Amino acid sequence: MELEFIDWLTRQIPAPRHPAVRIGIGDDAAVLDAGSNQEWVVTTDMLMDGTHFKLSEQAAERVGRKCLAVSLSDIAAMAAEPVAAFVSAALPNDNAAELARGLLGGMLPLARRFGCEIAGGDTNCWRGPAVIDVTVVGRCGKGRALTRSGAHPGDAIVVTGPLGGSLRGRHLDFVPRIETAIRLRAGFTLHAGCDISDGLALDLWRVAKASGCGALLEAKQIPIHGDAVSESTISGRDPLWHALGDGEDFELLFAVPPSEVARLVAEATPETPLVVVGRFVPEPGLWLEDPDGTRRPLEPVGYRHGT
Repeated sequence: MELEFIDWLTRQIPAPRHPAVRIGIGDDAAVLDAGSNQEWVVTTDMLMDGTHFKLSEQAAERVGRKCLAVSLSDIAAMAAEPVAAFVSAALPNDNAAELARGLLGGMLPLARRFGCEIAGGDTNCWRGPAVIDVTVVGRCGKGRALTRSGAHPGDAIVVTGPLGGSLRGRHLDFVPRIETAIRLRAGFTLHAGCDISDGLALDLWRVAKASGCGALLEAKQIPIHGDAVSESTISGRDPLWHALGDGEDFELLFAVPPSEVARLVAEATPETPLVVVGRFVPEPGLWLEDPDGTRRPLEPVGYRHGT
């Protein structure tokens, strides 16, 4: 549903009309002119009990932390610095006050870590499950927001960590890659970027489509998390399938020009691996190269909202 709705909406609003809106619908965040050679980067995410978390199984503090971290990851994808967050929630009538305290109790330490002020929001009560919406405002230098649409054929595809199996707990406890994104944006030429929230295959396809090119992944280079291996023993699927499509990894994906790849990869640390997993190609579409060199079309598998 989400992809189709965004496609429809971009046809209704084909380009930003207000002079202060530099980037509108279709990226990880919108970008607004802030004057003084700066830009505001604004993102919002809505998470629902039973879909993105389970309050019957998970502590409110852990859920609240995730709700903020998801939006901070979008700010990281744009290589911006978070400034303020606005939290709105519709909470069940029977325990709204206690739940609100728990949710904010989980958000505040993460907000402090990244210098992001919780500056406002709204609350309401109803008979349904908890619905939490977090808007984060970040900032960056003028023209420095990293978008999905700048990848060039020949650029390397670089990811910041192992993928797959996030439902085993990492989707709740991940650390947004804000510091990594800002550091790499300052020190290297990066043509495009996004966070891997819906799965490597689907999010890479979005970057390639926005950039007017295609992408080739090398199966043997994709870092597979141990959680994906564990999940495969239950699902019966290959761990690679989980790495490509599970989603909610919240690692970052970058398009890096060939001249920068060796120097950038040398910046990798145990906490932040920087792994080349393929390259962008001129032909539209998505491909996977198997370890034996066989190349085949790859469906953009991943989490699709409303399916």
